[in-house]
Amino acid sequence: MKKIYSLVKPELLLHILNRKEDIQGRTDLIEADQFLQCATLNMNKGTTFRPHEHLKKDRHFPEMVAQESWIVVSGSVRCTFYDITGLVIEEDVLEAGDASFTLYGGHNYEALEDNTLVYEYKTGPYEGQILDKRFLMEECK
Repeated sequence: MKKIYSLVKPELLLHILNRKEDIQGRTDLIEADQFLQCATLNMNKGTTFRPHEHLKKDRHFPEMVAQESWIVVSGSVRCTFYDITGLVIEEDVLEAGDASFTLYGGHNYEALEDNTLVYEYKTGPYEGQILDKRFLMEECK
């Protein structure tokens, strides 16, 4: 697992990259205080859990940022990650089975192969592009 921190706020975790080969046992990839949660599990045949459902909670957060994850199913994707200032801080390539998580800062993705398949997860509710995102200027690259 690769963790990418802000250059201007070194304690702020911005992005996480997790490779398919990193998945061992159960690992919580993201701290419990973040909106987006993910754990990886490497399970043997017959592994199961107690049946359950999740409880409704009245959650109020005065300030909440949309967090996003991409999981590559097939093909490959070039990821460009931005600091909270809008400047590029890291570039990497995700292959099938790899995942990226953006908690803060910006990102851009480019499919490197035809028919690249990706799952995209994002915290919601989604309130539309105007309220959900700010586009980074091209000259920041």
